[in-house]
Amino acid sequence: MPAPFPVASLRDFYAFEQHVRTCRAHRGLEMVPQWYQVPVFYFSNPVAIIGDGDPVWAPVGSSSLDYELELACIIGTAARDLPADDTAMDCVAGFTVMNDWSARDLQRIEMAVGLGPSKSKDFATSLGPRLIPFLDLRDTYRDGQLHLEMTARVNGTEYSRGNAGKMYWTWPQILAHASRNTELVPGDVIGSGTVGTGCILELTPEVVGGWLKPGDLVELTIERIGTLRNPVVERPT
Repeated sequence: MPAPFPVASLRDFYAFEQHVRTCRAHRGLEMVPQWYQVPVFYFSNPVAIIGDGDPVWAPVGSSSLDYELELACIIGTAARDLPADDTAMDCVAGFTVMNDWSARDLQRIEMAVGLGPSKSKDFATSLGPRLIPFLDLRDTYRDGQLHLEMTARVNGTEYSRGNAGKMYWTWPQILAHASRNTELVPGDVIGSGTVGTGCILELTPEVVGGWLKPGDLVELTIERIGTLRNPVVERPT
């Protein structure tokens, strides 16, 4: 089924320090000071958006398919040069669950060049199962964060657990940066980035039994929003 709203563009941020720190440590790297200076993001592919229940397969040339457990903000009102305070949230229509599917073997090559990710990400992004208005989640919003439990399961086994309130960067800071010198428009999707423990790369495939494979069912759940389910299948010929 399609995503529960039309998508204009897709920006995915990198806002959870635990995820960034752990993944860098796996490669023997420290945190870079610039990460604490600006909430960085990359643009992904709105044409590759899929919805709840849709199948996913690894792109050509990849055997390291991974999920990423994220919260996504959907813009409802056009805005430009937003302030980094709670008034920035006035442009938000609501929130949904996001799975930023990743081909880790392709990503390693792209990131080694110093530009990307691109083809390791643009083959599929899941959104759903529904859009929950921000007003319906307002009671969980404190200090620029939505305090919502997040979990990921593969074939019924819990792999990931975290909380959206653990973001280092706040939603107003993210919105202010995304809208700087440009206009956000209705249907723009803004991803939080991966919550701590929220992917196989961070957990390491050796610990969880390998990368995703055909036959797996990935279920991402965010409290008060719902569960986004996608089966992994063989790549069509």
